[in-house]
Amino acid sequence: MTSVALAPWKIVWLCSIPLIVVTIVFHSYALGLLSRGLLILLKNDRGKRPTHALSVFIVGGSSLCTIFLHGVEAWMWSVAYHLLGLLGTDRKDAMLYSISVMTTVGGTALHLKPSWAIMGPLEALDGWILFGLTAAFLFALIQKVWSLEHA
Repeated sequence: MTSVALAPWKIVWLCSIPLIVVTIVFHSYALGLLSRGLLILLKNDRGKRPTHALSVFIVGGSSLCTIFLHGVEAWMWSVAYHLLGLLGTDRKDAMLYSISVMTTVGGTALHLKPSWAIMGPLEALDGWILFGLTAAFLFALIQKVWSLEHA
């Protein structure tokens, strides 16, 4: 391969890696804030077990918050696709592509320009990491809330 053929791949990596870093830091920070808020909520009722309704509210509300986080992170990627002109001019297409790739669902006829094709799998990798962080967070949260509820 010539250096000319490698140049677009370097640019793709230079665009993708910062997005991965930003979304992971953003996600981790937001989960930390959510955790801190939930601890405050649970400590306000010190000595009392959380009711089943409060447990459902905490787990359900936290799940909805993480869905919002994933939406914001997909939007970050879609902005990059739009600004780089990789999916035409339609912002909706960029968001559809981003959500489709991040969730690894696929099923859309949209494709990046061939020289930028690796950016999609890099977003999918980012999505796996973000969903893993979310799953670990929700698992720990459920264990904590249910152990308090049944203590």
